[in-house]
Amino acid sequence: MSRPTTRVLTVLELLQTHGRMTGSELARRLDVDRRTVRRYIVQLEELGIPVTAERGRDGAYLLVAGFKLPPMVFTDDEALALSVGLLAARGLGLSEAAPAVASAQAKLERVMPAPLKRRVRAVDETVTLDFSRSRETLDNTALVSLSAAAQARQRVRMRYQAARDEVSERDFDPYGLAWRAGRWYVVGVCHLRHGLRTFRLDRVRAVAPLDLHFERPEDFDALAHVTLSVATLPRAFAVEVLLHTRLDVARRELFATLGVLEVVPEGVVLRGQTDDLDWFARELARLPFAFQVRRPDALREALDAHARKLLERARS
Repeated sequence: MSRPTTRVLTVLELLQTHGRMTGSELARRLDVDRRTVRRYIVQLEELGIPVTAERGRDGAYLLVAGFKLPPMVFTDDEALALSVGLLAARGLGLSEAAPAVASAQAKLERVMPAPLKRRVRAVDETVTLDFSRSRETLDNTALVSLSAAAQARQRVRMRYQAARDEVSERDFDPYGLAWRAGRWYVVGVCHLRHGLRTFRLDRVRAVAPLDLHFERPEDFDALAHVTLSVATLPRAFAVEVLLHTRLDVARRELFATLGVLEVVPEGVVLRGQTDDLDWFARELARLPFAFQVRRPDALREALDAHARKLLERARS
């Protein structure tokens, strides 16, 4: 099936699911301009699909009341996406994930033709994803409640248990959620601390929606904020290293949580925090380019000790 045809059918699926969508919403979902969306709508009408268009500056589209799609039909690419998505869901630290995935897969297979069903089962039985860094199982309630509040831009009252078992309540504007390094996080404005904060979902004890709404910055990236928060979290040692390379190379070779990168005339400066200088030294030792430790002096000593240890192993 050609890409344009697939997108026309995607418009139909979106209208069936959401009931009413503006031209700009459809354009954003499909990554096309609004003129292309209008062309897709015309193609649906030519196929006999009854679409109503609302006039106005940002007009909306909706299917005629009572119209229902025929039974689900999936392309090979859609079936692959569903299969891998269901496979990944098992490893994302959610409670009751395995039975939910099995139930969803069974329902999908009931409406799939035999060849497509075999492809889906092949993915499930032969593909393995590495979720070795997944931590404790997460209660689905917090994820469902906070994601719904983030979509509706609705403030919540959240009870949170900190690392030292201190439980506190706060009004919170959830901007978005992210899965990173085996854990779920929520990012938003904390009205107890009066600023943007990141919270682990496994420490959320209760979420209650409030009758208040908020505005979220456009194109807010929850995962980028979580990564930055982890990289700049105060620890025992503040580290600064000059990397003799380009920014793109540094980003490719370093874990994002190792620190913040800044371009300078001499190269790229890495600023980070760590509780374990020996671990940080090992991370620097594997880099394929030269670097200069600016601080702390103890990191130079850790690098020297690591180099001596490697030399002893090589000679033995």
